[in-house]
Amino acid sequence: MIETVKVTEKQKKSRRNRNVALGLVLAGLVGLFYVITIVKIGGIGG
Repeated sequence: MIETVKVTEKQKKSRRNRNVALGLVLAGLVGLFYVITIVKIGGIGG
């Protein structure tokens, strides 16, 4: 038997905010790696 857990609006909001923050951090890391790669290859100022 599966028991469902009731999630309050406050918990939903908190979880959503955490997910958004994680997404922004991941996007920032992707952008950082992209810039570092371009610089290493010599695409900028080379």
